[in-house]
Amino acid sequence: MRIKAVIAYDGTDYHGFQRQSPDREPSIQGVLESAVSKIGQTGPVLGAGRTDAGVHASGQVVAFDVNWRHGLDDLQRALNAVLLDSIAVLELEQAANTFHPRYDAVSRAYRYNLYTARVRNPLVMRYALCLSMPQALDVEAMRRALAHTIGEHDFAAFGQPTVGESTTRTMLRTGVVAEGSQIAIELEANGFLYRMVRRIVGTLIPIGRGERSEEEFAAILQAADPKRAGPAVPPNGLCLTQVNY
Repeated sequence: MRIKAVIAYDGTDYHGFQRQSPDREPSIQGVLESAVSKIGQTGPVLGAGRTDAGVHASGQVVAFDVNWRHGLDDLQRALNAVLLDSIAVLELEQAANTFHPRYDAVSRAYRYNLYTARVRNPLVMRYALCLSMPQALDVEAMRRALAHTIGEHDFAAFGQPTVGESTTRTMLRTGVVAEGSQIAIELEANGFLYRMVRRIVGTLIPIGRGERSEEEFAAILQAADPKRAGPAVPPNGLCLTQVNY
């Protein structure tokens, strides 16, 4: 039977989700397939999103086939018992034999975490981009700028296609949530380009600092020119939070 599982992982020490050649750093997919093999099962593990090296997940979805005679709770316990502490199976269920976590998905949601303070905080640096600055970012300006991405747009300014040549995507939801020194930038779309979230965030930060205007952000989006967008921020602040079907 085919199993659909929701997993979480700390991607710091992995070369992304996708399986790598034997001489490359470990991947999430490779470690999951090894865990499935250790409990007596064989076959590939399919993922909903190919997160980059250093990117985390709290709601990645994977699928794999098993010939399992026990309950699903036993399967979850068995997998978590052989997985490293940096990866966990949060929940699983039986799915249709044709289910594919990537191609059946209708949207994905990501969160990018920022930490702003005069002095860096070593306890958050693993999961957030720390910005040492004397004053807070203008969250309202960042929200207004990000709102321009809602709807269907050509996002070529912010990324490259992973499959095919189209750079058009539909942004379904955006948000900028601030709590003290921590700021979370949230994006949900029907699909994302390579490094799209990280370049959007890299373009938003100067707006929060007052170095660029929200009108400039809208112009960059409309121009679809990657030379005008900001750089991709580091991967450690990025987390795949949800995949919807």
